[in-house]
Amino acid sequence: MDTANGKYIGNSSIISSKEEAMAEMLRKKNLVKSNEIAGEVHPRVSFYTKYGKRTIDFWVALVVCIILVPFNFVFAICTYFDVGRPILYKQSRCGMDGRSFILYKFRNMNEKKDGDGELLPASQRVTKFGKIMRKYSLDELLNFVSVLKGDMSLIGPRPLPMFFHDRMNVRHQMREAVRPGLECPRVLKFADKNLCQYHIQFENDIWYVENISFLTDLKMCALLVKMVFDMNGRGNRAGGNAVSYFVGYDEQGHALSMNAAKELYKDFFYGLDIGE
Repeated sequence: MDTANGKYIGNSSIISSKEEAMAEMLRKKNLVKSNEIAGEVHPRVSFYTKYGKRTIDFWVALVVCIILVPFNFVFAICTYFDVGRPILYKQSRCGMDGRSFILYKFRNMNEKKDGDGELLPASQRVTKFGKIMRKYSLDELLNFVSVLKGDMSLIGPRPLPMFFHDRMNVRHQMREAVRPGLECPRVLKFADKNLCQYHIQFENDIWYVENISFLTDLKMCALLVKMVFDMNGRGNRAGGNAVSYFVGYDEQGHALSMNAAKELYKDFFYGLDIGE
C-alpha cells in the first residue's frame, strides 16, 4: 500500500516532515522485530460475522439516515454560514482488508493562517459552532451513510488515516479483518500504565476481531451509548487539540505516538533538521 505519494484525500496534509522521518526510522529499526514477536491473530468466523452483522448494520443505518435527514440539512446550512464552502470535510480512511474509502464529516474549522502563511493549530481554528458539533459528535452523524454503503459498521475498530497501515506490524494490521466502526469501546484492562494509548487501542481492536459476536456487539452498543452521553472528557474533542499520530513501535513491540517516540528517541528527533 503506497501512502507516500499523497494520492489519498486529506492524508498528506496532516503528516509533518518530522513525523514521517520518525516513522521511517522506526520502520527500519523496529518493525521487523515487532513482527517477529507479535502474536498471531485468529479472526472469528460465524454466521453472524458473515451475514447477520451486515444485515443489522444496513437496516439500522437506513432508519437512522432517514431520521437524520432534516437534522443534517440544518447542520449543512449552519456549516455553510459558519465556515463557507465546502460544507463537507473528506478524508481517505483505511477500511476492511486495507481498502480505502472516503469518510465525510461536516467541517468545523476555518482556514486562518499565521504570518508565514501556515495554518494555525486546530485548537485556534475550530469555530464556536464547530465546538458544539464536535462536543456532541454531531459532525460524525454522516458516518451512518458510510455504514449504509457498507464501508463501515456500527461497531468495529475506528477507521484510521491510510498512512497508519504501513506503520503497523502484521498483528495490528489484522484490525482491518473486519469493517471499521463508529466506535470500538475499550473492554481490555491493562496493568502497564506506561503503554501508549495507541497500543491499548490496537490490542482492544484485535480482541474484538477475535471475539466478535452478536452479544459482543450488543454490549459494545451499550458502552457506545454511555460514551455518547458521558460529558466527561468532551472538552479535548470540542477544542480540537492537536493529535499525536501513531508512528511505529519501540524495541519491545509497543505502539508509539509521535509524542512518545519523541521522548524515547530524543537524539534522533532533535537531530532532525527538516523544514516544515
